[in-house]
Amino acid sequence: MFDNLSDRLGGVFDKLKGRGALKEQDVRDAMREVRIALLEADVALPVARRFIDAVTEKAVGQEVLKAVSPGQQVVKIVHDELVRTLGGDPDDPQSSMAGEGLILEAKPPVVIMMVGLQGSGKTTTTAKLGKLIREKHGKKAMMASLDVNRPAAQEQLAVLGEQVDIATLPIVAGQQPVDIARRAMESARLQNFDVLLLDTAGRLHVDAALMAEMKAVSQVSTPTEVLLVVDSLTGQDAVNVAKSFTDEVPLTGVVLTRMDGDARGGAALSMRAVTGKPIKFAGTGEKLDAIEPFRPGSVADRILGMGDVVSLVEKAAATIKEEEAEQLAKNFEKGKFDLNDLRMQLKQMQNMGGLGMLAGMMPGMKKAKAAMAASNMDDKVLVHMDAIIGSMTAKERAHPGVMNAKRKKRVAAGSGTDVQTVNKLLKMHQEMGRAMKQIKKMGGLKGLAAMFGGGGMPEMGGPGGGMGGLGGGMPPGGLPGLGGPGSKK
Repeated sequence: MFDNLSDRLGGVFDKLKGRGALKEQDVRDAMREVRIALLEADVALPVARRFIDAVTEKAVGQEVLKAVSPGQQVVKIVHDELVRTLGGDPDDPQSSMAGEGLILEAKPPVVIMMVGLQGSGKTTTTAKLGKLIREKHGKKAMMASLDVNRPAAQEQLAVLGEQVDIATLPIVAGQQPVDIARRAMESARLQNFDVLLLDTAGRLHVDAALMAEMKAVSQVSTPTEVLLVVDSLTGQDAVNVAKSFTDEVPLTGVVLTRMDGDARGGAALSMRAVTGKPIKFAGTGEKLDAIEPFRPGSVADRILGMGDVVSLVEKAAATIKEEEAEQLAKNFEKGKFDLNDLRMQLKQMQNMGGLGMLAGMMPGMKKAKAAMAASNMDDKVLVHMDAIIGSMTAKERAHPGVMNAKRKKRVAAGSGTDVQTVNKLLKMHQEMGRAMKQIKKMGGLKGLAAMFGGGGMPEMGGPGGGMGGLGGGMPPGGLPGLGGPGSKK
């Protein structure tokens, strides 16, 4: 989502960092370019002005211009101001990386009211939050659709409820939103639900009827949370919508949907400043688990091309099975790495979002991600590799050395690839196997961790030192011979 803005800012800061000393005019010229980049990214003009004024005031100070690396200092100031604009506190990095969650510890049922325009993704986001509340917070949740205007809106929430295993309020034809809200409250109390999610109706634009309905539902249900769902693809208009709702409804937070799209990012940067409310969650895809806490520090890191290690480790912890990680760690310790282990790693990479997602989250991997895109290397590579390993017998996967020309031909035909691709996979496996043997010589994962200063690294992949969960077995530079960076052709 922030790729264009990130590229523009990266170009500006590369020029600054390339100079040994900076003059005040150099900083002001750079800030002018940053301002243009923000406006092109659809950031609201008052927000862009405030941002540039704050950065310029700090960046032209003598302690910055006379610093050992003034360019780096300016980048740090921009980063901190981005965190502030997004609603975080750069002086408290821990809170900026944690994000602001839901208030769920009130007297049950805790009511979460979802508001927003039609088409912003309210119903899907309601189901996503219901799933997240059950799985991460261990709360018993129920959902109720108050949308009597959009055809089949109530049925849609019922279907999503079945998919995520969350109870939904039975539909009563002809009942109006306020009456549905009352019935939902009574039902939630009688059935001892901890949380009640109300999916309210939207309109194509903000109007008096919509706001009157929001207020009436709010008075009946007295919600703990009122979340405004905004489609980030609507750009500058999303900011106007947010302001309209803020003026009329007591919002407690914002949920930005389609953060995985090609929006220019201005809505996210403007939303906190315009509403004064935190962005609590970001929708990152169509799947019902594609929602994550909005962390100002992480988003600022992504915009400036610094990666997002916090989200990467969280994804690893959520997708890597403990027993698989422990088994892989044991194999690493023994210096053993067969094709079953390689296949396990490929599946973990797919579950974590694929090569592009991982490259975008790793610090310093921006150029590698660009190289992958330029060479047309995408997640189909992982699918092809999995198909090749899947076409082998159990004996061939455990002992790749038995693969002769006849076997390779059979595997290539079974996986829909060619013998050359099978050879590339086997060559990659050999290189990774050699790396595992080197790790064993250095004393296994513990010995390797000691080289890096005390054992932080093995825990990154999650339980059991599953460094492989983050693609730890991957050779630096990518997947050799498979069309990516570091390819040996």
